[in-house]
Amino acid sequence: MAQQDFTAELEKSLSEKIMVLDGAMGTTIRTYGLDEAAARGGEFKDNEKDLLNNGDILSLTNPGVIADIHRRFYEAGSDICETNTFSATGIAQSEFFVEDPRETGGRKDPEFFQKILENDFLNELAWRMNVEGSRLARKTADDVATDTGIKRYVAGAIGPLTVSLSNSPDAEDAAFRVVTFDQVLEAYRMQVRGLIEGGCDILMIETIFDSLNAKAAAVAVQDVFEEQKLTLPVIVSAAVGLGGETMISAQKVEALWNAFAHIKPLGIGLNCSLGPDLMKPFLEELSGVAGTYVSAYPNAGLPNPLAPTGFDLEPEHMKEFMKNFAESGLVNFAGGCCGNTPEHVRAIAEGVKGVAPRAVPGR
Repeated sequence: MAQQDFTAELEKSLSEKIMVLDGAMGTTIRTYGLDEAAARGGEFKDNEKDLLNNGDILSLTNPGVIADIHRRFYEAGSDICETNTFSATGIAQSEFFVEDPRETGGRKDPEFFQKILENDFLNELAWRMNVEGSRLARKTADDVATDTGIKRYVAGAIGPLTVSLSNSPDAEDAAFRVVTFDQVLEAYRMQVRGLIEGGCDILMIETIFDSLNAKAAAVAVQDVFEEQKLTLPVIVSAAVGLGGETMISAQKVEALWNAFAHIKPLGIGLNCSLGPDLMKPFLEELSGVAGTYVSAYPNAGLPNPLAPTGFDLEPEHMKEFMKNFAESGLVNFAGGCCGNTPEHVRAIAEGVKGVAPRAVPGR
């Protein structure tokens, strides 16, 4: 179903407070101790490849777990939760369901991915993942809103894919790309249609490591808006490296804003990749140039396999870092990426509560 455009409503909230995003779906899934059989369910029990690391499949095979995770994040203080659809495209799902031609001396190329885009099984799977993932979050948001009297929103998560449009994987052929822009665009169009069908309020193009991939996602969003004669708010969020660049396309954060300003996003921000301490200088740069609301949901520090969540920072640490972001006037949305559990988000929500949101130029 087509959703109402809540842009004006969200802008009113953002003028009054810092809105809280959710935390890490993958990190939180791992706390449930699911095994391969639980990931497969009955429907995919005979699949040749392992599915345990395919978190998006759980929206179909173990929806109760995903709904419970959404509920826990909302109850921890999230105003907005993302759908469990980070890799819900045929291109990304082919990693789990199609034999890799490189294992038999071949290569992935546009001809390979054209067959992926024409694969009925993968198309149906991607559609169901997006529709059901969006519906799960929608129902949970509405249930929690009814219980608490506080409106909650759903952001349809559009991830970066497992392929790059900017870089060649072939050192002998710099012009070679494994996939074409039009193929990526078509995969994203299907994802956007499914997320809208399931009832999301916002579209979140996130964890951008390749700006050209994200451009394809943005074009897909605009195409579907025109096709369905609707508009929803859009948030764009990039993963940056230690130099402050999107990691494959090497676009600095000011250039990132310039590349996406024309779509008039509700928000633009940074997520994943770095802990809050390392992210701060790049967030300062983005906050200084962005003519819209700014989001930040960093990892809980750097990876540490000995830590309970796989990342160093505990809830109280994230609380202090994100409170500092807020008090420094850098953010309008605050949350957490990898390593951030509902307990981390509860602490983040406490840290930014009552702190004035970043002032947006011209608003």
